[in-house]
This record gives sequence, structure tokens and C-alpha cells, in this order.
Amino acid sequence: MRHIISILLENEAGALSRVSGLFSARGYNIESLTVAPTNDAAVSRITVVTGGSDDVIEQIEKQLNKLVDVVQVIDLTADAHIEREMVLLKLRSSKISQSVLNDLAESYGGRVVDDSGDLVVVEISGVGEKLDRAIQSVPDEAIHELVRSGVLGIARGGGNVALNSEPA
Repeated sequence: MRHIISILLENEAGALSRVSGLFSARGYNIESLTVAPTNDAAVSRITVVTGGSDDVIEQIEKQLNKLVDVVQVIDLTADAHIEREMVLLKLRSSKISQSVLNDLAESYGGRVVDDSGDLVVVEISGVGEKLDRAIQSVPDEAIHELVRSGVLGIARGGGNVALNSEPA
């Protein structure tokens, strides 16, 4: 089963390496990995998408919590959450019809972020399945380049707030 694990860790050199090394050493696969600072400059958030049974995920969480730099580990898929990815599609203007561009905008919420004549870049964000459908709607010969982010996730409502949380 697919799980999204959010890891808050101290913003220290080598912290990401220790987390990814834990996954590698134990044979756990990382399907997606996203890292960025949080509202606290001393803490970063790593969002990892991985697969496994509930027992495997529990073991991963326990191992992560043993790492010195780790502040908090949250399995976002255990509760209501929001997840998003982003794709940037660089398309050949000569191979893409205006109707396909319109469809990317209307059906998938895409927007043109660059138009340099020969090439046009479209940005789309949403859940992974939506991005998959958007990419499949574009003819292969029209795609010059494709860049896709990893998953970002956050708990719905007031759940799983760890940094500078104050009651509303």
C-alpha cells in the first residue's frame, strides 16, 4: 500500500543523507522524495512516498524516530490529508494544437508559464492521477521535455501541527 510519510528534521548537514540511507540500508523503496524548509528555519520537511504493509510502515517510522536529527514522523495517509504534485510540460508549438492547450487549461487547470515561440511551457498541479491523465492527453511527439515534482502533503484541519503551533 502507498504511504506518504512527512518527516520534520533539524536543518543539519547530512540529515537528508541519513534518512535516505536508512531507506536504502533496509531495502525500502522511495517512490517520491521532496525536501524543503518549513516556517522554522532550523527545521526542514521531507515528504517521502513509499509502499508497504502497515507493519512495514510502522517499522520505517520507528527507525526514522531513532535518527538524531528527526523531530517528528507522520504517516499522512493514516488520516485525512491533502496531497499535490506539479508537472512542467515543455511542448513543441509546431506539434501541439490550440485545442490541446485549451484542454490542458480547462480540464486540468494548466497554465502557460512561458511561450518562446517554438516551445511553450505549461504548469499543472494536482494529485498524481490527474497529472498522469494530463500527460497522456498530449501527443508524445509534442513533448520536448517533462519535469515532475515529488508529492507534497499536509494533514487536513488542525491535525499533525508540530512547529510553532498556537491554538486558534
